[in-house]
Amino acid sequence: MPIRRPRQKKTGMRPSRVRDLMTHDPVTLVVGDTLAEAYDLMEVRHVRHIPVLSKDGELVGLLTERDLLRAAGPALGDLPVSARQQVLSQMPVEDVMVRDPESVGPEHDLSSAAETLLENKFGCLPVLGESAEIEGILTESDFVRFFAGG
Repeated sequence: MPIRRPRQKKTGMRPSRVRDLMTHDPVTLVVGDTLAEAYDLMEVRHVRHIPVLSKDGELVGLLTERDLLRAAGPALGDLPVSARQQVLSQMPVEDVMVRDPESVGPEHDLSSAAETLLENKFGCLPVLGESAEIEGILTESDFVRFFAGG
């Protein structure tokens, strides 16, 4: 059964700020976590983008499903499932993640954020609060969900 995210408030108004559309409190990883943990999180939580935080909670990277598959594919080859899990459990996320990803604030203009996604072919933008803590993530799926009415 798919995990459902909270619906956006229907106010009759079109969202104008990132905070109006972003997914709040996203799933995160911490430097030192492994690709096996990342894979499990993506599978269980049905997400394709996971911000990676330092031990101090600072955004240092972003791991996408595509990055994970690209890195794991050649490393795993035709190994049996048990061997694949062992290999992934020894690979830290920082070896694969995109470092210092572009981010936006919750008050950032939504159309400008959409342009950033399109122009750079990004699938998401981490959303950072005033003190640089992760507050959310804005994904292509958030836009689709909104325009699909759900």
